[in-house]
Amino acid sequence: MYALRRWSVRHARGLNAFYRGFEAVVCGLHPLWKRIGYARLERPVAASERVIKGLLFDCKMCGQCALSSTGMSCSMNCPKNLRNGPCGGVRDDGNCEVRPDMKCVWHEAFAGAQRIPGGMEKLRTVQLPVDRRLVGKSSWLRVARLRAGESA
Repeated sequence: MYALRRWSVRHARGLNAFYRGFEAVVCGLHPLWKRIGYARLERPVAASERVIKGLLFDCKMCGQCALSSTGMSCSMNCPKNLRNGPCGGVRDDGNCEVRPDMKCVWHEAFAGAQRIPGGMEKLRTVQLPVDRRLVGKSSWLRVARLRAGESA
């Protein structure tokens, strides 16, 4: 997983472009999702999301995905679960103080954000704390509902 996660950050530009297109399709299907029922779709979509995003980004399914704002680096991979930048313990080589064999998630996020048009601006956006009630839920369906003006 770690090697694929690092690959995803190195290819952040292409993955971000794909992700934006995919998001547009998911949001465009809101009328269908609503007709089927979001509650009915939650389990199968969340399972698909877990597999796809887990493979590519080592996603932790927080339910509030910020990949496009963090250079395609899942901030929930930080051992301290920091959502807004690195702690003070990043080593000189860019590795994590808690897991010295792993690059700091935020070091990777910075590298990925540099590859995405507008990525550095998005990286400066303050992320809200994780709402633990959404852990394990589909962020794809949540975004579709929010963009359609419904509460998630």
